[in-house]
Order: sequence, then C-alpha cells, then structure tokens
Amino acid sequence: MASAAAIAAVGKPVVASLCSTIRWTVEGLPHYDAIQAAGRQPVMAFWHGRIVHATWFFRRRGIVVMISENFDGEWIGRLIEKFGYRTARGSTSRGGARALVRMRRLAADGAPTGFAVDGPRGPARSVQPGAVWLASLTGNPVLPFHSEADRFWTARSWDGTQVPKPFARAAMVVGEPIEVPRGAGPDLIERKRLELERSLHGLAARARAVLLGAAERRESPHQESAP
Repeated sequence: MASAAAIAAVGKPVVASLCSTIRWTVEGLPHYDAIQAAGRQPVMAFWHGRIVHATWFFRRRGIVVMISENFDGEWIGRLIEKFGYRTARGSTSRGGARALVRMRRLAADGAPTGFAVDGPRGPARSVQPGAVWLASLTGNPVLPFHSEADRFWTARSWDGTQVPKPFARAAMVVGEPIEVPRGAGPDLIERKRLELERSLHGLAARARAVLLGAAERRESPHQESAP
C-alpha cells in the first residue's frame, strides 16, 4: 500500500527526532539480559498505548511483533520494521493462528518476540492471551514492561497512545518474567493471562512513581553534609 509506505517513511524521522531526546530512567532491564544469557528469548508484553516508547527503546534487537492485518497494522508494521523489528501479520480477530505459527518458528530460531497485549482494538489495558499462548508453545517466558513520559501528546485513539514531547523524561520499568509451562491448558493460560494483566498494571504504577521520584530529586535543594 503506497499510503502506508508514505506514512512509515514520514513517521520514522519524526519518531527518531522525538525519542532521541528522551532522558530515560530504567529499572529491571537485567531481566531481559538474564533470559538471553540462559539461552532463551523473551516474549515481550506491553500496552498498545506505549507503542512509541517501546519501538524506540527496544529498537535494533530483531524482535518479532504481531501486527494486525488492516491499514493501521500495515503502516505500523512498515514503520517498526525501519527500527529493526520483524513482523508477523495477524490478530485475535483475523490471522492470529498463522501469525503465532510464524512467531513460534522465529522464536525457535532464536528471535525475541513481542505483543501489544490489548491490541489491535482493545479494550484498552485488558490482556489478550496471545503472548501467554506463545510462551506455552515455546517455553520462553513472558517479559512485561511499561513506560511513562512526563510530557507527551495523547492520540485520539482507543488506546490513548502516548507520544513523548521533545526532551521529555521517561521511565522504563521491566517486570519479573512470567513462566508458562509448555503445553499449558486453557485454565492455566487464563491464570497466567490474569497474572500478566496484574503485572502490567503494577508496572504502570511503578513507572509513574519512578518519574515522580526523579522529579522530586531534581527539585529538592542541595544539602551539604554536616561536618
């Protein structure tokens, strides 16, 4: 689609110019490194409304992301590919099984994978089971993360996508990995889905607290130690 290609071509320098000025505070990133050091790959899980943060922060890692088979998915897929991602086209409503097969194959070849777990159309901040299913098929752990910026624009969309403003400060918080046994049945998949949802809500609260703490430290006057 020519229009999707045009949006992606324009979008790359815009995202890069905005996100390259972000000043990050990061927690929990060693979880990502530990998974890979153990010879596995993470199944990344995040809210759709933080796709701009995620695209920039985890760029050039070869992460395979499920992207929906519609116009929005087309231009988003083309855009994130410009930042070093790979895509599997499908969603919970269309082509999801085919996309999971591709993601499973690429994970077996050593690729990390990723899901905007409330996508492609919500409801916002309600986890769909795709990431948990893939974890059960591959033996790789789900790795939840969340990011918040202190200054941003909010898109008029179902997910309220957050677009950081220039020179924003942002917190990236990576949570504890969630293990899903191979071949897990529907009941266990549902329990793990709920666990992932709780984790992401907790990480959102933690990211806001990290931002607030950083702001308070910047604003507090310097105090000299007593002699």
